[in-house]
Amino acid sequence: MTEIILASGSPRRKYLLEQLGIPFTIHTAGIEETYPGDMPILQVPQYLAEQKARAVQQQLQTGQLILAADTIVELKGRILEKPKDEADARRMLGLLSGHTHTVISGVCLLQGDHCEVFHVTTKVHFAALDPDDIAQYVAECQPLDKAGSYAIQEWIGMIGIRGIEGDYFNVVGLPVQEVYARLKERS
Repeated sequence: MTEIILASGSPRRKYLLEQLGIPFTIHTAGIEETYPGDMPILQVPQYLAEQKARAVQQQLQTGQLILAADTIVELKGRILEKPKDEADARRMLGLLSGHTHTVISGVCLLQGDHCEVFHVTTKVHFAALDPDDIAQYVAECQPLDKAGSYAIQEWIGMIGIRGIEGDYFNVVGLPVQEVYARLKERS
């Protein structure tokens, strides 16, 4: 595959693309991750991914293919974003405890005037979490840069997630199967 530009590469997305064997370089989008308050939840990560891709495209002014993604956690019609602090992270994990939530990743593939935006959803079933386990995770695993305050591949995922419906890697941060299939179509 041809090298792509990864907009605002999180360590998780970078790792996943490396594992796929897709060559890429990272360019930071540097956008404010805000969206219209009345926007339907499914459109939010798509909107943010497209904003990132377009910001990088303006920086580069090339015809290279840009991949941008954004992931959100939705619980009972509300978006759980990245926590503000440790207390907020504990609060969010308490909300997720014993409930099913949806992880939605929006992806934008942008090359010249061609823009393809899509989303992938995965349902995640959390067991009831002990408050001491939540406190330990927040203290030891740095959840402040994670939507919904957790990473499935970390300790809290191992002890707290009963199951998922959909793409595991979507919960990690990038729906790699769908991204790979769409990139392959372009080759």
